[in-house]
Amino acid sequence: MGLHSIAAATAAGLQATEWYALSQLALADGLTSGQLSERTGLTTGATTRLIDRLERAGYVRRAADPADRRKVIVKPVSEALAGIAALVAPARRTIAAVLDRYTPEQRAVLFDYFEHAAPAFREATEQIRAGNVTPS
Repeated sequence: MGLHSIAAATAAGLQATEWYALSQLALADGLTSGQLSERTGLTTGATTRLIDRLERAGYVRRAADPADRRKVIVKPVSEALAGIAALVAPARRTIAAVLDRYTPEQRAVLFDYFEHAAPAFREATEQIRAGNVTPS
């Protein structure tokens, strides 16, 4: 998965961190700079520079938060996401073909695993970032 993400990012003219950030923005349909900073693990300054690069490339736009005009929401540009969707369509078809090999019950187990594994990996990542893990 990591190699696929790097290849897709490169094909889209993005660095891996930009690709990850754009994925987070697309999944959430927009985040504040602070939220994006938390999700990527970047400093606020690095996050601002990342947003600037994505905006210059046409992947995101800044918009006022309708609930609080003091906040800015970074939103993905739908036309740019359409280009990304076309880029990753072959991989999605391949993964769909792999999933088709499993019964509905087996897929339910797989999806249950990923539903629980993803938050566990996020928690483990936060532990590493916080310095709560030492090498043995």
